Amino acid sequence: MEEFICSVEFLRGPTDLIARVSSEAGGVREYRAPSAGAVIDQVVNDLQEEFESAPAT
Repeated sequence: MEEFICSVEFLRGPTDLIARVSSEAGGVREYRAPSAGAVIDQVVNDLQEEFESAPAT
């Protein structure tokens, strides 16, 4: 059985790359950074913290 965990969108702004993350536990949040690597690091760190603290089902 599949279960929705999160949705991640990457957008290019005028000066920054933008990531929008949506999850049931964390809601919707947005990250901005001048490079893809930096914004991806932000998203990965946030999601890792969220999923490590989530109760196991």
